[in-house]
Amino acid sequence: MSDVPVRTGGALPAQSRRDIGFAIGVIAIIAVLFVPVPPFLIDIGLALSIAISVLILMVALWIQKPLDFSAFPTVLLLATILRLALGVATTRLILAKGADGVNSAGHIIHGFSQLVMSGDFVIGIVVFMILVTVNFLVITKGATRIAEVGARFTLDAIPGKQMAIDADLNAGLITDKEAQTRRSELEEESAFFGSMDG
Repeated sequence: MSDVPVRTGGALPAQSRRDIGFAIGVIAIIAVLFVPVPPFLIDIGLALSIAISVLILMVALWIQKPLDFSAFPTVLLLATILRLALGVATTRLILAKGADGVNSAGHIIHGFSQLVMSGDFVIGIVVFMILVTVNFLVITKGATRIAEVGARFTLDAIPGKQMAIDADLNAGLITDKEAQTRRSELEEESAFFGSMDG
């Protein structure tokens, strides 16, 4: 008999459900780019995006080592795609229905505009220019450079770590099982920092 498991029916395995949910989520995000979205869905999407951003920040601050959050590059990519789709949908809604009233593009957008502008158009423009400059020059460029340099140093150190594992194994300081565990951790680290670098 073959060792291939045969499905006899029932629910999908957890991994399959996760993959299907992931695919549906990506399709929904892409659909937002092309389908007009009502204001209440924009509000839900923006609230979800803010919540995801805070959650990512909290997880990134509380982990002990980078491999504890090895899904970070994928999560960051999906969050960015979600934010871009919401930006396109929001812009479409503002341009199409902006003349209908202050809440025509959703309550979150109206509330944020009141917070930033403080009732004065000039203040809004100045604050917007400062936010764009700080975001682009400081946060985006700085974070990208830090991630690339950190990933490059880590990737350059991997051959030395591999030789250290082999030397410890040959000297009898670690067992074969410990060496395999360290090698698998090193492989995960290499994949993680490789995705951060590229």
